[in-house]
Amino acid sequence: MEQQVVIAGGGPVGLWLAAELRLGGVSVTVVEERADIDQRSKALTIHPRTIEILASRGVHKTFLAEGLPIPGGHFGMLDDRLDFRAMETPFPFTLALPQARTEELLEDHALALGATIVRGHSVTGFTEHAKSVTVQVAGLDGPYELQAAFIIGCDGTRSTVRTAAGIDFPGTPSTVLGWLGDVTLDNPPRPGFSTFGLRGGVMVAPLPGGRCRMVGVSPDSLTTEWPGDLTLEELRAKTVAITGEDFGMRDPVWLSRFGNTTRLAAQYRRGRILLAGDAAHQHFPAGGVGMNVGIQDAHNLGWKLAATLHGWAPDHLLDTYHTERHPVGAQLMEHSRAQTALMTGFTPEGIALRSLFSGMIATQPALDKALSERLTALAVSYPAPDPSAHPLTGTRAPDLVFTGSENHLFSRLRPDSHLLLDLTAGVLADRTRPGLAVHTATLDRPPAAWATVRAALIRPDGHVAWAGIDEDDTALSAAVDRALDTTHRTAARY
Repeated sequence: MEQQVVIAGGGPVGLWLAAELRLGGVSVTVVEERADIDQRSKALTIHPRTIEILASRGVHKTFLAEGLPIPGGHFGMLDDRLDFRAMETPFPFTLALPQARTEELLEDHALALGATIVRGHSVTGFTEHAKSVTVQVAGLDGPYELQAAFIIGCDGTRSTVRTAAGIDFPGTPSTVLGWLGDVTLDNPPRPGFSTFGLRGGVMVAPLPGGRCRMVGVSPDSLTTEWPGDLTLEELRAKTVAITGEDFGMRDPVWLSRFGNTTRLAAQYRRGRILLAGDAAHQHFPAGGVGMNVGIQDAHNLGWKLAATLHGWAPDHLLDTYHTERHPVGAQLMEHSRAQTALMTGFTPEGIALRSLFSGMIATQPALDKALSERLTALAVSYPAPDPSAHPLTGTRAPDLVFTGSENHLFSRLRPDSHLLLDLTAGVLADRTRPGLAVHTATLDRPPAAWATVRAALIRPDGHVAWAGIDEDDTALSAAVDRALDTTHRTAARY
């Protein structure tokens, strides 16, 4: 059985990657060891940049209809929350939606596009060849092999793919054990409730079906010893110690502890083996960013892998997956560690630091904006290969609105081609290359940074590959051709 790509792991990251590859015309098999979707939803939060990604493929409406919009987020469980409402995005909020439902929607999306998903099977190893990979799989009826051009590990922090590839996963061990419980509360606190003090901190978030998720840390969380599985009685005692009441807590459906082990894969690519999501980065789940960063990994990788397999990508393109996403993983480690420090400040000095920092968020809009854009990944920008490039190069393109129609940029993005945005009334409209679409338009109320742009090349993942402002049509046309020579080529299949 031969596929162009095998993905180990059918969580949100693997499913989104599978859909992106199918939209790019690549055959793909997802191998997932779970027979069914895990109903214990580890992730609840979908961030604005991830909603933008969903919108760029036209699949966001169901998420918006089912998710609960929340116009902000917490940083380190501080009293003052970040305010997302002023951010430059069509979706200035997070969506609260259980991971189980997110996986159902993403699986439906991938299957509708023709992805093969096998459940109850697991990747056990692989053998890499010069132009292919032989993947060993343990199936329900015994072991078998899959042949592929590439294998991608989306198989979590204990990744079989990463281990078999010999990719290092350096970092620091757990020193903190947070706790959570999905329970029914007869007397739930106000929406968005959180509190923190010398005895610990706890947050309460609503779940479908009338349940709530309680997440917290306490002084006894600062341990390297495993204290045993969390019980309802322990959760109740911790909650009462911190808040003075238990909110009528009963009927738990999931009780768990989680640590702050922090690790980052040394390489996101080694030959025909690639990593994404938790297989590439592990961290304390502060701010609800983990699943989002993983989906954003997949969004960066999918089009590059498809372009490589179809032969129009330059030779180095697949290597840019590591050079662009590894620094994002490093930033994830940094802000997760910073939030962990704030969430474990159970001393008078720690409380003072929290109070100072929280007050600055509330009174310094620039700090609020900077942290919000970093937490939500709206600030992610990739380095421009040419230092003299336009400042927009590498940045995330906003959802530009075009005059004369209801079209906007996100509706024009495609995973199988760059978009050449021609703002010259058609001077550049005759450009044709594999992996290129051209749209001639005029911007309606462009953002300040786009006011003088006459043409832009937008990558399939929505980041700007090139932008030009030359007023001379001949010079601009030549600049476009030079840019396309760096992003496209015609060649035999990989």
